[in-house]
Amino acid sequence: MMASSYHEVVSRKKMSLKSERRGIHVDQSDLLCKKGCGYYGNPAWQGFCSKCWREEYHKARQKQIQEDWELAERLQREEEEAFASSQSSQGAQSLTFSKFEEKKTNEKTRKVTTVKKFFSASSRVGSKKEIQEAKAPSPSINRQTSIETDRVSKEFIEFLKTFHKTGQEIYKQTKLFLEGMHYKRDLSIEEQSECAQDFYHNVAERMQTRGKVPPERVEKIMDQIEKYIMTRLYKYVFCPETTDDEKKDLAIQKRIRALRWVTPQMLCVPVNEDIPEVSDMVVKAITDIIEMDSKRVPRDKLACITKCSKHIFNAIKITKNEPASADDFLPTLIYIVLKGNPPRLQSNIQYITRFCNPSRLMTGEDGYYFTNLCCAVAFIEKLDAQSLNLSQEDFDRYMSGQTSPRKQEAESWSPDACLGVKQMYKNLDLLSQLNERQERIMNEAKKLEKDLIDWTDGIAREVQDIVEKYPLEIKPPNQPLAAIDSENVENDKLPPPLQPQVYAG
Repeated sequence: MMASSYHEVVSRKKMSLKSERRGIHVDQSDLLCKKGCGYYGNPAWQGFCSKCWREEYHKARQKQIQEDWELAERLQREEEEAFASSQSSQGAQSLTFSKFEEKKTNEKTRKVTTVKKFFSASSRVGSKKEIQEAKAPSPSINRQTSIETDRVSKEFIEFLKTFHKTGQEIYKQTKLFLEGMHYKRDLSIEEQSECAQDFYHNVAERMQTRGKVPPERVEKIMDQIEKYIMTRLYKYVFCPETTDDEKKDLAIQKRIRALRWVTPQMLCVPVNEDIPEVSDMVVKAITDIIEMDSKRVPRDKLACITKCSKHIFNAIKITKNEPASADDFLPTLIYIVLKGNPPRLQSNIQYITRFCNPSRLMTGEDGYYFTNLCCAVAFIEKLDAQSLNLSQEDFDRYMSGQTSPRKQEAESWSPDACLGVKQMYKNLDLLSQLNERQERIMNEAKKLEKDLIDWTDGIAREVQDIVEKYPLEIKPPNQPLAAIDSENVENDKLPPPLQPQVYAG
């Protein structure tokens, strides 16, 4: 659901082009709720703010409940008609069998009634019996608490002591909520989130209407309530196994690793990391966005995002010697996310969306920075060659790791730049050139190998053709030559051969 809603929001946030290079631009009006209420929207809520999303969600839920109710009534009518037809055709059956049929019909009616109750709007409130069971201390609440949980509990109690009777009522309602959540762990994470959002809304409304608590104090109390309950629920509702949050985390991490070659110049990031103060700000921003995963309370995670964003604004301000604009902020935030690759990024965004006090996401700087982070993640997921002003061929080569963009030439560095940094980039450039040369050599070697194989195969084919065309016939050896007179049978009758003689004279 998160990915599809991201795509919908990204389609609303049209990227504009600068005169020479492609920049990342988002109109501030596109960050607001698409219903036009003035609050910040959220990709997880399909571009709505928390308030409008709850209204849309309840409308869809009521429609589903009505449809299920009508289905249950239709099933009941069909069962009753089938039973009446069976009774009319079997009127002569014994009393024992009739009682059996009556019992069977009652059982079916009870099941249909149960289905109706399950889909009714009041089923979320729960019966009195369920409420009484929820009041009983659960094994989860009574278990040995961790040091952090114990510390947060003491701080929460001390904080509520200043509100006297109102504080006691808040503590009682909070305990009941936690104990009730113990029995709702089998529900989907969306339903548990809805329970938490209902609790936030009801407590805040009760304090404002009944307790006459000023709005600024209500906000402080809600922060403490969120800290108390989410410290206890964190291990059960953060990245639960019933969701695909972990799968999304691995996907975005893999995506960011594949985009490690993206440079600030490609994103038009107005940050000069050669300036020591700017470099420190960039490091702090990366540290803050990574530290978000170590926090357990949604508000603390939001605080990390806010600190990261403020460091980004300071880095831009130092680089440009003027206040940063929103058009400068978003591409720099994207660059920080790519450079930091925060762990469990999607899980943290989902956790904040589901269980944070909705008023923080709808207004204020926390809501603004969080909405921009969601836009940055959505942009990274859909990043393509056109977004970086690259050809598709170069983009594919960079993504596959075959090559990397050329680094900044040493001659273009400012005189005040660190010699070690310049030498490092020079070495990286040499390594890149060597890598390209090696690729060319390997390609030529593979081509030569292919040519040799083709030449060998060609020679073999030619020899085979010649052999087939002019087959070699091997004749048997000739008979040995016999003596001239070997067949003369009368050799024994011939006179002996003449012998040389010597004459004296």
